[in-house]
Amino acid sequence: MRKSPTSASRARLRAALGAAVLTTSALFGGTAYGATGAVNTAGHSAAAQDAVHGGMIVRDDLQALFRQAGVRGTFALFDVRQGRTTVVDAARAQKRLIPASTFKIPHSLIALETKAVKDENEVIPYGGQPQPFPEWEHDMNLRDAIRVSNVPVFQTLARRIGLKRENQWVNRLNYGNGRIGPVVDRFWLDGPLEISAVEQTRFLSRLARQQLPASKRNQLTVRELLKIEEKDGYALFAKTGWGMSTTPNIGWWVGWVERGDRLYTFALNIDVNIDKDTEKRIPLTRDLLTALGVLPKG
Repeated sequence: MRKSPTSASRARLRAALGAAVLTTSALFGGTAYGATGAVNTAGHSAAAQDAVHGGMIVRDDLQALFRQAGVRGTFALFDVRQGRTTVVDAARAQKRLIPASTFKIPHSLIALETKAVKDENEVIPYGGQPQPFPEWEHDMNLRDAIRVSNVPVFQTLARRIGLKRENQWVNRLNYGNGRIGPVVDRFWLDGPLEISAVEQTRFLSRLARQQLPASKRNQLTVRELLKIEEKDGYALFAKTGWGMSTTPNIGWWVGWVERGDRLYTFALNIDVNIDKDTEKRIPLTRDLLTALGVLPKG
């Protein structure tokens, strides 16, 4: 896409970037899509709410939150201490989809491990080509590239890394289907790389605990790049994704919550039929995390 930026395109970017451009109140305050408590679970026992499917707890009562948001999708939550996975729509939670910009999480680690970038502060050129969004038409460091989800910067890093090392590292990290294909700077945007919501939670659980086969220092760096908020006894780390090469498009929000000695990793994906659907990823995930007791109410 090569057209002059317009107010509509800038609005599209703001929707896509999620945490980078939403205000703290929008992210962590009340939401417009069935706020906390919209699904009334108080009158039901846990046994009545939960169904076990393939070793996972299925909470399809929480599909009401998706309906209130006007989107279709899935959600997976991994309680690391208990080793328990809770899902909404078990079949879709295990369906592999393109990771889009959620791949910037492992990609940042790969770039650091392969020395494609010196550190998170090295300035990376975006390439100089016109972009659909003016925010992308800047050289920037890894920290800022994550913040604004700068695709051209990560494509530059992918070319530095090269197909051979990308393939080695994606498989070393046991990320999704492990398929790279022949195009070094598009495989996470168009495929063939795919990952499921459940697989996202497993990968993130290892990163959050610095248990990936990579240096702890680099894993901790990526952790800090992903930190969104720390307050009220919890810390939230997350990354959005918007896959535009499929119909419908795919919207992601993945990450983890640290609360005391508990660690919860999560992944949401939804169908994006119109651009404004991307605005629903974060508030919907927040409602789900609150309904499941991971984030505090209010």
